[in-house]
Amino acid sequence: MDRLDAIQIFIRVVETRSFSMAARAMGVAQPTVSKQVAALETHLGAQLLRRSSRGLTLTEAGQDFYESAVRLLSDLEAAEARIGRGQVSPSGHVRVALSAGFGRMFIVPRLPDFYARYPDISVDIDVSERHVNLLEEGIDVAIRIGNLRDSSLVARRIGSCAAVTIATPGYLARRGEPRVPSDLDRHDCVVFMFHGAQRPWQFKGPSGPLAVEPKGILRSNDAEHIRAGVLAGLGVGHNVSWLFAPEIASGAVQRIPTTMRRTASRSAPSMPEASGSPAK
Repeated sequence: MDRLDAIQIFIRVVETRSFSMAARAMGVAQPTVSKQVAALETHLGAQLLRRSSRGLTLTEAGQDFYESAVRLLSDLEAAEARIGRGQVSPSGHVRVALSAGFGRMFIVPRLPDFYARYPDISVDIDVSERHVNLLEEGIDVAIRIGNLRDSSLVARRIGSCAAVTIATPGYLARRGEPRVPSDLDRHDCVVFMFHGAQRPWQFKGPSGPLAVEPKGILRSNDAEHIRAGVLAGLGVGHNVSWLFAPEIASGAVQRIPTTMRRTASRSAPSMPEASGSPAK
């Protein structure tokens, strides 16, 4: 005997007050209904129904069991619905560690669509430029740019980006455009800091990698401030392209070309291609 099936049949018999009507409602033969109720009574060691020419009535034990069985099935259905919703639409809190610039430009604008799809999830954003310990600080997922330091972490590459050297047209009109990396020595630069140290600007030249220590008129460990400084015309910046994508597209900032023009007296060496030096 399947006790759950037997209980469902018993409840239907009580509610219809008929074995035959319960059988039709459940799509089974009437003898099956009678056998299931009889087996349930045998299992419980108590008579649940009184059968007479006038119909069916509940015994005292039957009334008690009926009320308990209804509550049991109701709780079971509620649990199934709860779990089912959880599988289709997850719920709870998700803690995400990321940098301010990336979060503002790429994560927060997408949250309306995310919440529309997963209304039972709330997102806690932990803004930091440092590499946090996910386990110790209770972070569910971290979005970072650069090489993975701890190989024990599970990581998935979600994109790639290149570094660009940029400045506003106004700044370049005042100070001129750098044509080779050494020209940066004569320019004001807006420089990203990491763990208190100035990050050198990396380029890829014909002879291999080239690192340039820029003259930092403004330095910050926050990409938002780097972006604001460049847009204010304070100097040349060297950062990930996505940080300035709208301004590059609109012309508010100008990419400094990687190939320099020839001078009248001699051929200037090519400005090396910018290499990845992303702000966090």
